[in-house]
Amino acid sequence: MATEAIQQHQESAEPGKSCECSGGRECGCESCRAKHKGAWVYALGTIGFRFPAISIEKELTQAISRGDAKGLTDPQAFREALVRPENRYLVRQLCWVLSVEHVPTYILTPRDPADYLLLVEALRPNPSPVDLDVVIGMRGPTAPPQACAGLQVPVVAFDQLYSFDRESLLSSIPHPENTPADRFRPMAEEVLQRIIEVVGNTGATDEHRALNYLAVRYPAIYHRAAEEFSQNASLSSVDVRPSALSGARRIVDVIFGYTNRSTDVVTKFAVRVDVTDEFPFLVSKLSAYFDH
Repeated sequence: MATEAIQQHQESAEPGKSCECSGGRECGCESCRAKHKGAWVYALGTIGFRFPAISIEKELTQAISRGDAKGLTDPQAFREALVRPENRYLVRQLCWVLSVEHVPTYILTPRDPADYLLLVEALRPNPSPVDLDVVIGMRGPTAPPQACAGLQVPVVAFDQLYSFDRESLLSSIPHPENTPADRFRPMAEEVLQRIIEVVGNTGATDEHRALNYLAVRYPAIYHRAAEEFSQNASLSSVDVRPSALSGARRIVDVIFGYTNRSTDVVTKFAVRVDVTDEFPFLVSKLSAYFDH
């Protein structure tokens, strides 16, 4: 039901059919999406699901009863039922939601139907506040009320989705030789948390997409933080500005400012990121930055 409602809403704006664009980047028709290239999303949050109708909730309950849920918590029972091949139809009926900082932000639908499995895999048997999901795709129109039990947020058709917890992410970052692992971990955690808590970071703007990309793909920002902290400096600012190199492509400078706790001297480092297309990439590595 959820998938069908979303598809019907999107199909009403397909090529060859009536399509009126308001000029925003959330229009669903292909002509508007071509006109407003860059309606990409690179978001960090947590994935869950909602029941678009009570009948689907009852159907999942019956599916759970047909298995062996004895001794399982609700999240464990839900996951156990949904991973079984005979219940795959239910995965398509549920409304999948990405929440950013505990706020429902996007309804998710895969471009490739095979990727529904990624949504199921994102369900943790033992959910934790440090769980983190990365969603990369294109933002479409706002979902109709019937798609997700009244929740009206933009639909994101995702191409890539992967899940981990913060501990796994931070453990995967090699710590600098001069910084013990037990000291590096809280330093890296602070940088990651600052990025996640940037105001309004839903991963939909060029600035936020660049930050989120760096957070999960570029260890150098964590190494620099460790170096600056060891020099008695604190992370005082994280800014994103259009780069002087921007032209045919959209390039931004992500600038990290560190303030020495003794002298109040501010030192800045910047990395350039190309955010023109769906998948951001580095243009230049992290290096000293000077305001012009």
